[in-house]
Amino acid sequence: MGLPNIEVSEMTINPFLTRRQCLVAIGATAVLPYSSLVAAPQNKMRGALMILTTPYTESNAVDYDDLAKEVEFCDHCGVQGLVWPQNSSEQRYLSKAERIRGFEVLADSNRGRDMVLVFGVQADDTEGMLEYARIAETLNPDGMIAIPPTTANSLDEIYAYYAALCEITDRPIFVQTSGGPDIELTIDFLVKLATDFPQCGYIKEEYGRVHERMLALQQYQPDPIRSVFGATLGRGWLYEMRIGTDGVMTGGAMYADVYAKLWELHQQGREEELRDCYSKLLLIQNLDNLIPGVRVYVLKQRGVFKTTMSRRGDYSFSPQQIAEIDYRFAALKPYLVS
Repeated sequence: MGLPNIEVSEMTINPFLTRRQCLVAIGATAVLPYSSLVAAPQNKMRGALMILTTPYTESNAVDYDDLAKEVEFCDHCGVQGLVWPQNSSEQRYLSKAERIRGFEVLADSNRGRDMVLVFGVQADDTEGMLEYARIAETLNPDGMIAIPPTTANSLDEIYAYYAALCEITDRPIFVQTSGGPDIELTIDFLVKLATDFPQCGYIKEEYGRVHERMLALQQYQPDPIRSVFGATLGRGWLYEMRIGTDGVMTGGAMYADVYAKLWELHQQGREEELRDCYSKLLLIQNLDNLIPGVRVYVLKQRGVFKTTMSRRGDYSFSPQQIAEIDYRFAALKPYLVS
């Protein structure tokens, strides 16, 4: 399909490494959509990418030791990559110094591991984003992600924001289609941006009629669109895998082994097991709106975090809430690493 003829101005410990390596080997014979088969050999941005949760000490300081432990845990679980900080990481509650220190800790903690590392460099405006991007670039991540600037008033301004980022890095850049101003990043806009700046061919799609947009973007794969990822806590990932998207990017580190297993089952074409595993994950995800803080509770229960502290609010759990979390979490045990 040809590219749209538009102008910008017109746009109003670690045993599970073996599992991961085996999946690469079988990828060529897995039953996957054509676009995924074409992109897989040269595209590392595929699979389960976990947006890390930010841990805190009892005094509400960022706990960088637990952040490093979260990296180790995700590696043990076998996911394909890490992302930090995004909205699931409480990035809007982090200071500039905390974000920069977090970059450094993650770069050091992930060194030598078989996971891609993507740094979130978004800011309210281009100047702020470039400050994070320059620092991130010195730490040699595998990619970056940027939410559109909240101060933008047009697609032209959003285009200029990503164009400026592409002057800083040649690494893959995920363009997130939500979280910025109330401006739709149209399919034409995304294709134009990726055509002009190949780094921006990686899309985290979570705007509007998400699955229609994903299918529309697939028409432009593998070039200029290189990867299309889902989000929204992975609640649509079963469907998204089956229609041929490249992965999920979500704040699911507490269930990292389950997300890794979902991708493995999909790659191997084990459809009934995939459906069962996914249904068990949804069972506990449904608690998110019923029991605030369930995700940090699970991270603490699994020995990754020392506290359930959050800057979104103070979390406490009644005996009844704990019993319900444990009851639903037990359904995931067949899919958990030890």
